[in-house]
Amino acid sequence: MKRFAALYRELDASTSSRDKQAALQRYLREAPAEDAAWSVYFLAGGKPRQIVPTVLLRTLAREAAGLPEWLFDESYEAVGDLAETVALLLPPGTEPLERTLADWLAHHLLPLRGQPPETQAAALQTVWRQMPDDQRFICLKLITGGFRVGVSRLQVTQALATVAGVSTQRVAQRLMGYTHIGAKPTASAYGALVAPESATETNQKTSGQPYPFFLAHPWNEPLERLEDLLGPPTDWQVEWKWDGIRAQLVRRAGQTWLWSRGEELVTDRFPELAALGDALPDGTVIDGEIVVWRNDQPQPFADLQRRIGRKTLVAKLLREVPVVLLAYDLLEAESNDMRDQALHTRRRQLDALVAEMNHPQLIASQILQGDSWADLAQQREAARQMGTEGFMLKQREARYGVGRTRNVGTWWKWKIDPLSVDAVLIYAQRGHGRRASLYSDYTFAVWNAPPGTEGRQLVPFAKAYSGLTDAEMAKVDAIIRKTTVESFGPVRSVRPTLVFELGFEGIARSTRHKSGIAVRFPRMLRWREDKPVDEADTLQTLAALMPGTATEPSP
Repeated sequence: MKRFAALYRELDASTSSRDKQAALQRYLREAPAEDAAWSVYFLAGGKPRQIVPTVLLRTLAREAAGLPEWLFDESYEAVGDLAETVALLLPPGTEPLERTLADWLAHHLLPLRGQPPETQAAALQTVWRQMPDDQRFICLKLITGGFRVGVSRLQVTQALATVAGVSTQRVAQRLMGYTHIGAKPTASAYGALVAPESATETNQKTSGQPYPFFLAHPWNEPLERLEDLLGPPTDWQVEWKWDGIRAQLVRRAGQTWLWSRGEELVTDRFPELAALGDALPDGTVIDGEIVVWRNDQPQPFADLQRRIGRKTLVAKLLREVPVVLLAYDLLEAESNDMRDQALHTRRRQLDALVAEMNHPQLIASQILQGDSWADLAQQREAARQMGTEGFMLKQREARYGVGRTRNVGTWWKWKIDPLSVDAVLIYAQRGHGRRASLYSDYTFAVWNAPPGTEGRQLVPFAKAYSGLTDAEMAKVDAIIRKTTVESFGPVRSVRPTLVFELGFEGIARSTRHKSGIAVRFPRMLRWREDKPVDEADTLQTLAALMPGTATEPSP
């Protein structure tokens, strides 16, 4: 644990990618394999389930520090991070022991999950007595499930590749599934990450592993610059940007695997796609999007969420929420890796496969044609009616890369402008990292009736934390502190005085939300200092933005 805590401090203190890469490589070369296994898991984005309830952790820490509840709460508000607050308040350990990261996790922390509160309390008190003071913060981050540090998965992949002496592409492929929420990394699992390439990996005829996903960059340039920056549309394959779950369907050695981009094996979630996979030729990998499909068009993402959250998929749900795989790339055919071939070649073979299969769950993603970028921009205006987020622009000669790379060609996501409403800030919570001392995470509401309606109220409908500059965030933070009505732990209820324009990618009905409406990817577009709270939008405004409903822009 000592090495891992020191690595965390080194990574957290640096803004240099080169220094971070050096620190990662040095750690991986020196750490025992069982520790490196867990370190890679956390650094690459793995997040195990919370080990003990937050309420119990707060109570035990407060009692150990000998503080009244109000003073602990004040300390928490001042610091803004629970793990850091507890680490600062706990008295020094009386029985410090040096244990490895793997030892702490396997024998002292992870076994606490699901235990009775009294068992968890006794064990935590022992952990705090034995954990060296300089390692407590990391320990508490792991307990709360709030571990994060400023390195990307790509940086971890690059460090592993350098240490192992194999390609980053191979390591990226080995990492698929490594950070699954239920994973328990071992020394042998880490050994497999840094092992020399094997014959099995080279031919991939029996492995169920998907390929690392090729990701797109956001396109934010104006229409008039498209020709200058990208060349003519004929150099690009233009498709709809579907709003579903990115996935790879893998068929090898007589078995089928369906992997989401989040590295989750979801075969059992979508039995109709598993059946599709069983019908594919052996040695086939298709990249595409899982969407709910009815009446020859995609349905809102909220419909897909009905499938995601269910433990049991009854026949009625399968009938009501049918899914398809909208295929847009062929990564493997007849057990041959196709990724180094040009996109137009892969797509031609994909279209032939789809036509040959003639399977109801396999649909080729539509390719759009246009005489000019202006023509395509006009077609893009139909995105919302199509249930899509805009266009994907893919270089026809591009090979299939790893992550957001541009060394083999580029993909761009050319999204339509977001939907937007003017909403009122009603709750605020402290942020994380460099914003831990600021109220930066906000809950927004709209009115439940038009102006002049007696007894109308604000109804919460979305949370957002991005979109403001640091200067704006500081000003909003000061107003929140002055207008606080009530505090609920780290959350403050504020007097409604601030109006913001919120943007979001999609909107749908929802029985899980008090407003009856759910929005996708909400963010703050601007602070409407010019708009009174009474003139903020209403639930009726939101309802008018539903697909198929005529909309009117807000003034």
